[in-house]
Amino acid sequence: MQFSEKLTNLAAEAEAALAVRFAEIDAVSFVNTNRVMDAFRAHRVSDSMFQSSSGYGHGDKGRETLDSIFAELMGTEAAFVRHGITSGTQALTIGLFGLLRPGDVLYSVAGKPYDTLEEVIGLSGERGNGSLADFGVSYRQTDLDGDGKFCTAEILETLKRDSAVKVVFIQRSKGYLNRKTLSVAQIGELIEAVKRVRKDVYVVVDNCYGEFVETREPGHVGADLVIGSLIKNPGGGMAECGGYLAGSARAVELASYRLTSVGIGTEQGATMGQNKSLYKGVFYAPHTVAQALKTSCLAAYVFEKLGYAVEPKWDEPRYDIIQMVQTGSDEGLCAFCRGIQKGSPVDAFVTPEPWEMPGYTDRVVMAAGGFTQGSSIELSADGPLRAPFTAYFQGGLTYESGKIGILSAAAEMLALK
Repeated sequence: MQFSEKLTNLAAEAEAALAVRFAEIDAVSFVNTNRVMDAFRAHRVSDSMFQSSSGYGHGDKGRETLDSIFAELMGTEAAFVRHGITSGTQALTIGLFGLLRPGDVLYSVAGKPYDTLEEVIGLSGERGNGSLADFGVSYRQTDLDGDGKFCTAEILETLKRDSAVKVVFIQRSKGYLNRKTLSVAQIGELIEAVKRVRKDVYVVVDNCYGEFVETREPGHVGADLVIGSLIKNPGGGMAECGGYLAGSARAVELASYRLTSVGIGTEQGATMGQNKSLYKGVFYAPHTVAQALKTSCLAAYVFEKLGYAVEPKWDEPRYDIIQMVQTGSDEGLCAFCRGIQKGSPVDAFVTPEPWEMPGYTDRVVMAAGGFTQGSSIELSADGPLRAPFTAYFQGGLTYESGKIGILSAAAEMLALK
């Protein structure tokens, strides 16, 4: 692809300004890569663990070892990783249905969860479809304050007043909200405060987009269940499907009974030849996440210089791989996504169009020219067609390819002016 002199010069300016930031990202990647390799050595990973199993999958050493590795990396007592989990939404559904019972309250303390959880909870959609609400689980919500921080006093008062609260739910990333992503330190402070008031509640963290961005995960600061998707950060661009749940032994056990059945849990699960890609994925993950973070930093610099509101800014701390760009119009959002699609390695010839995507309340436009359908660690962008028409950009398996995608999106945006 050929880019204008204006964009080429802007990219060079951005990279000079970002040199220190890029070095910081590389330093985190080194620490996390060392953690992964230590876990591989400690659990004696060998070629035999890449073998396939079928049927019940009893005695699959590769599956069992990978579960233990994820538990160590996530800072938890136990975990399970399964290629058959289709999305982060399904992984979250497994966890929530595993922990909640009729009469319990699900309490979201970082605002409204991601759009695809609305029908799972029962906030939208038809009654009788099998949502948590259909099973007698109620829902409460407390939004973040104006500075993007937890309203801790309100949360603790709610927990003291309502003994039916069973799960305190924290969405680490912003989802489709125009808010800041939460850091592990912020999450840890709230968990400590919650546990002082109610030791009996489960704190569940939607960790999607946040894995390996910092050197600690929510499990390291006391989360009872940490949940994510393998076609985002922890799959490293190698896993073609899957998800994980990591947490306390009891929380993981209860969640595993929703994965398979009560009494069986993690004892079954054929890997069907997927073990090697999952191991390779988590091995590559810290480096791949670093590439995505660098791409997002570049996007923040370039689009701020072009006059668009961005969050986070290029020199601000990052706690996930998502970059927000407020395009200001439906035409701008679609142009941004067209540019990302043109700068992608797969389906670059396709023009993204808004559509009624299942699980979303607004029409959504998505650019996704990756090797794995729906993979958010690969170069992608999406957003709902509602004001302020924010593009949520993430991914980039390599910084070089991510840079091409960013410049392509910028070129499409400039063409509108």
